[in-house]
Amino acid sequence: MLPHRIRGPKAKRENAPPKVQRRSPAHCDFVRDHACVVCGSFDKIEVAHVRDGTDCGMGMKPADRWTISLCRPHHSEQHRIGEGPFEQLHGIDMKALAAEFVKASPKRVLLEQMP
Repeated sequence: MLPHRIRGPKAKRENAPPKVQRRSPAHCDFVRDHACVVCGSFDKIEVAHVRDGTDCGMGMKPADRWTISLCRPHHSEQHRIGEGPFEQLHGIDMKALAAEFVKASPKRVLLEQMP
């Protein structure tokens, strides 16, 4: 038999770090509304997260502030060959492009608070 339930707000852990918002569906929609940063295609645009040198660890997805628009073939290529070779092959700087998307985003204030 269960003990009596304690009603009211859940007790917070002392010294728990504040929860940091890492997702912004609105920003991802904004990024997805742009052409592929590599080829300019408008077909099957996907939001690609930049991992190298950002806020993610092993098995973690970066915050949505680190996103760029890629068509499906280029997004697949990015994952297949890795970000460094992808940037060299196409002459782009993915982190700089993600920063430009943040500057232009309607959710800029929220994004700038993300890690």
